[in-house]
Amino acid sequence: MDRPPIQDTVETPASSDDRLWALLAHLSQLVFPVFGALIIWLLKKEESKFVATQGLEALNFQLNILIGSLVAASTCFLMPLTFVLVGIGAVYAAVAAIKANRGDDFRYQYIIRLVK
Repeated sequence: MDRPPIQDTVETPASSDDRLWALLAHLSQLVFPVFGALIIWLLKKEESKFVATQGLEALNFQLNILIGSLVAASTCFLMPLTFVLVGIGAVYAAVAAIKANRGDDFRYQYIIRLVK
């Protein structure tokens, strides 16, 4: 009896270029919120699964921060919350960028994944 070959379930580690693109997707929140991650995701999603997943995570996180900030800024008594959200977002994006640069598959917690 011939058996099919055993599939290797271990994924190949992300290349240094892939890790760099993932890092840039997360850090783009500091310079080009939403647009940076969107552009990286659109350009690289077909080339690398790692960059595609990290770019999508960064995009969804940045959309959540943007929506939360707009809601907070639209009401006078929640205006200080805007600065808190932006600060937390920057710290969380830096942590994600460090993990992505190591090649870890980072997932943001407690966000609504608006783009799939």
